[in-house]
Amino acid sequence: MTSSRFDLRGKVAIVTGGNGGIGLGMARGLADAGADIAVVGRNEAKSKAAVEDLKQRGVNAIAVATDVTDKAAIEAMAARVAKELGRIDILINNAGMSIRKPPHELELDEWSKVIDTNLTSAFVCSKAAYPALKASGGGKVINIGSMMSIFGASFAPAYAASKGGIVQFTRACANAWAPDNIQVNAILPGWIDTDLTRGARQQVSGLHERVLARTPAGRWGDINDFAGIAVFLASPASDFVTGTAIPVDGGFSVMA
Repeated sequence: MTSSRFDLRGKVAIVTGGNGGIGLGMARGLADAGADIAVVGRNEAKSKAAVEDLKQRGVNAIAVATDVTDKAAIEAMAARVAKELGRIDILINNAGMSIRKPPHELELDEWSKVIDTNLTSAFVCSKAAYPALKASGGGKVINIGSMMSIFGASFAPAYAASKGGIVQFTRACANAWAPDNIQVNAILPGWIDTDLTRGARQQVSGLHERVLARTPAGRWGDINDFAGIAVFLASPASDFVTGTAIPVDGGFSVMA
């Protein structure tokens, strides 16, 4: 039986980018703990497959096709989730993308696309979900940062800026919403085996070997490595944890 500290039965979670990668790994963890899930993403075929995966875990799940750079679409998504699933208790701001170019080659529209997708969407989604979180008597917001919230990378200036901003945005919301019993935390993934990082390995020579050499765990992360941290930060077990940024990186960030 699931400990009451980690029991999410009766809770409703929104996971942006929940149809694949780290988002799906977290959604699976929340579903295994009993939460109903709204999978938010643009790829409807992937979202449909993710919903079927989650329903097989014994929970209700819906797919909501949403462009997270569109304010009106986000507001409509939050309203639909609250109507169809009855409430909103957990928001995971996971949707993200990267354009790999050095700063002097990156165009303004490319910079804006990354910032809007990775950082501005977290702000708009959080603002849209806030009334429902407050109405539920409190809730959890989990923002997905990166190792590049800590470290720089010559090939990802906009991505690093967006993920650094995620940490400061998390701290601001944690302070603002503590009186409403809403805890806001960030997860900082290390190098995880996803479609996004497979592209990086193809574009950045030697990346795979450097990651393995730097990671004490001796492997790339798996999306299912995020199930546990998601459940912890979404559950009553973390009610006195807010404003943090927790690396999930196999020791990458503490390697000398």
